[in-house]
Amino acid sequence: MLTLCRNNFIALMSALLLAGCQSTWFRSADTRHQLIISVSEQRMHVLEDGKEVASYPVSTAKRGVGDMPDSYMTPGGRMQVAEKFGDGMPMGTVFKDRKPTGEIVAVDAPGRDPVVTRIFWLRGLEERNRNAYPRFIYIHGTPQESLLGTPASFGCIRMRSVDIAELYERVGTGAQVDVIETPFVASLL
Repeated sequence: MLTLCRNNFIALMSALLLAGCQSTWFRSADTRHQLIISVSEQRMHVLEDGKEVASYPVSTAKRGVGDMPDSYMTPGGRMQVAEKFGDGMPMGTVFKDRKPTGEIVAVDAPGRDPVVTRIFWLRGLEERNRNAYPRFIYIHGTPQESLLGTPASFGCIRMRSVDIAELYERVGTGAQVDVIETPFVASLL
């Protein structure tokens, strides 16, 4: 009887551990959504099943498009959402190494530009963006919302906290991300 109880306990604990696992290995890829970031427009267009459902102002890198390590550039081309971080965190939550620090920063707080609210960690799918994941290229919230619409980042794609939180609820891991240098309309022709 003791062995049966212990085996049931182990099975229950294993199931709970697997249910709480953050790994994308246990989830299916999001094939319904595509994020198109137009560097020339400084705008993200969200497609669901091929139709635009949202559009947000963003900031890409001050130094333009590229993928060399230590370049502080935004990688161009096709990528995917590899991992997501920030489930249930309050707006303005500061992240360090993708972990919440406990600090919350207000919009346009002076003097700092931490990663806030939510994080989509991107993985490059082409030779020209193969370094995106090891460079820690994210789509993330920024407290420097007054700079959105202009190239202002150090490589990542920045968004307003309310926008990244909304996007986080809509888009899953595996979703396609395309960084283009042309206007969005031109990319569809």
